[in-house]
Amino acid sequence: MNIALVIPAAGVGARMQADRPKQYLVLNGKTVLEHTVDALFQALPSQPLYLALAATDPYFQHLPLASMPNVHRVTGGNERADSVLAALVQIDAEQYPWALVHDAARPLVRTEDIQQLIANCQQAQHGGILACQVRDTMKRGVQHSPCHLVDHTVSRQQLWHALTPQLFPTKQLRDALSAALKAGVAVTDEASAMEWAGQPVLLSPGRADNLKITQPEDLALARFYLEQAL
Repeated sequence: MNIALVIPAAGVGARMQADRPKQYLVLNGKTVLEHTVDALFQALPSQPLYLALAATDPYFQHLPLASMPNVHRVTGGNERADSVLAALVQIDAEQYPWALVHDAARPLVRTEDIQQLIANCQQAQHGGILACQVRDTMKRGVQHSPCHLVDHTVSRQQLWHALTPQLFPTKQLRDALSAALKAGVAVTDEASAMEWAGQPVLLSPGRADNLKITQPEDLALARFYLEQAL
């Protein structure tokens, strides 16, 4: 499969309470973004990578990534879906009929999980996502100051945490995202756009330590996992 890699990285990561976007925080000597790109290139070393960055991003140009010939900078948008779409329109869907989208702040994804996702999608002949089954008891809450109250317990059977990468045919994903955004549909990931478009989405089991760095405590946990992998 000829696969184009896409990383939306135009966000500011306000929940990290840091002086810069979370993808540029340093983790074991490299930025989170560099770790993430390394993980993708370990699995797919010869594929082109499209990085959707903020137009005013002052950090990327100082990274070694900026001079890599197979890394292409694209101007991202206000939301994740806008950034992914901005990257997809730059990709030649004839040359790269599949697009693999990965979060900039998921530096721990494993090569074997990416390869298994690709193999599963090849076999199914449609797109899919990395996901892990819910393990905890799930509660649906209702607003009640200062916190929430439990409304009821939700069965965790058949519930999955959606992870990334998410792999879909390039043209199908581009069309689905474009149509969903025009229709005002809330698109939280690529799979949600494909679901809205009526396309099947495969769930490919992945490791639960493929965490997304969102809160300050996530950085410490990611550091621990990286050190254990050395």
